[in-house]
Formats: sequence, structure tokens, C-alpha cells
Amino acid sequence: MSSRSVRAVALSLPECVPMGDFAAGHNSDESVGRPDLTLVIPAYNEAQRLPKTLWAAREFLDGWGIDYRVLVVDDGSDDGTREIAGLFGDRFSTLRLDSQQGKGGAVRAGMLRSTGRIAAFTDADLPFDLAALRAGYEEIESGSHEAVFGARDLEGAEDIASRKFSRKIASTVFRWIVSRMLGSEIKDTQCGLKVFRRDAMMAIFSRVTIKGFAFDAEVVYLAEKMKLRCGRVPVTLVNEHTSTLSLSRHALPMLRDVIAMRWKGGCDPVWREHLEDFPLLEQGRTRAA
Repeated sequence: MSSRSVRAVALSLPECVPMGDFAAGHNSDESVGRPDLTLVIPAYNEAQRLPKTLWAAREFLDGWGIDYRVLVVDDGSDDGTREIAGLFGDRFSTLRLDSQQGKGGAVRAGMLRSTGRIAAFTDADLPFDLAALRAGYEEIESGSHEAVFGARDLEGAEDIASRKFSRKIASTVFRWIVSRMLGSEIKDTQCGLKVFRRDAMMAIFSRVTIKGFAFDAEVVYLAEKMKLRCGRVPVTLVNEHTSTLSLSRHALPMLRDVIAMRWKGGCDPVWREHLEDFPLLEQGRTRAA
């Protein structure tokens, strides 16, 4: 994709999508011809491990038997990341950003360009067993939820990855701080596997502002403020030893972003009005029943 094409894509992304515009999308003519699922994978300089990730994703999704697409978002990489997806067939494609936007910015761009009736994202190292992706998809397909989040703190979740003890402690502490600050019922906001019905996804990601790693918390916060029906599924963590998240470099910016988000949600009337300017999926819930 050329730089001109990428700029055109960026300009076409909606600034803010009213939920009502998409509420009929799940079971209506708008969904006709769409693939069942789009899986978005943000990637920055991932030429080494991305082939293994895409091979595993293709094997799992082909075996599942649904109509799917995989969209890799190349977040301004300077290696061969942009070339990898094209090697895996027509269901795989790459959206290349001109400059590095951060994980949140890359996921937002990819989700808003996704075409599936259901859209999900996960990390470039495929940290979780994809059985959780299928479980989340089926929860949404059944009509019981509009967003489903992977959770490492539910009964049935497993951790078989090789992880440093310091990272486990830091992850637990950060999750506790975020849940306390945001008043969220969902404790594991940072799990890198989330699945959405298309209308809910468009409403959430057209409002996401955080470009760094804390964007996961903003996604959960927005979903709860919109009163979406949110579910959780246990995940099996199979790989985290190559995570690009650095506690020394990212912890303080993440906390700063969470504090700013909490302030906007509680003190900024313009932001609250912006968040509440749509119906809460009542039309979509009726149609999906």
C-alpha cells in the first residue's frame, strides 16, 4: 500500500460514530456479504515472529471453518513487516501506517478498517490460545454479549508461559490500580484479546484516544460507560517472553493516560456529552433477540 493510499485511509476513518448508525448491522442487510470475523494484529518491526503467528492463526481459523480475514497493521515498521501478510493468501492483508502511532493507534486504525460482522484484536506474538477467540466469538454470535474480553483472572484461565516474576507482580499491581481508579467491574483490562460485535466496535473505537498500551483500559471503560453487554472468557497465556511492553518505559505513561481518562470521565462535561450522544444499542439488542 502506498503512502498516498494510507493517508486516504486515515482521512476516511470516522471521528465519532453514533451507536444508532450501526445498531442494525449485526442482523440486517448491512451484514450481508461481510466475512464472519476480522482479526486485527498490530505489528511494529515484527518480521521475525510474525510468520509464525500468521501460520498459527491461519491453521486455527481454517480448521474452524468460518469466513475470516486477518488484518496486520504495520505501525511504521522499518523492517519487512509489511511484506509478511501477503505471503499467506487472499484472506490476509496489511494496513501500513506512515509513522509509528503506538499500539493503541494501530489497533484503532485496524479495527475501524475491519470488514467482519465480528471484529477482534490480539498481539503480534499470539500470546493466548486462540480457543478463547472462538469462545468470545460464539458469545457474541449467540446475541448474549456485544463485547467480550479475554481474562487472566477467571476460573479456567491458565498461565503456561515463561514469565519473569517481576512482570507478574507488576501486571497484577497495575490491573488493581486501573480497576480502582476507573471503578471498573472488569479487573483484567489489559488482556490482549478482545472481541466485538461490529456496531459496538465502531462506536467504541471511533472514540478511543489513547495511542499507547493503556488503550485497553480505555476500551473497557468506554464499553462500560456505554452500558454495553460485556462478557469475559478465560484465556490460556502461552507466550509472553517477547512482549514489547517495558515496565521501565511504559508504566508511568500508562498510569498518566489512565489518570487523564478518569479525569475526563468524571470532570469533563464536554467529554461526557460526547460519550452519551447515542442510544445504548437498544435497537441492536431488539434485532439480535
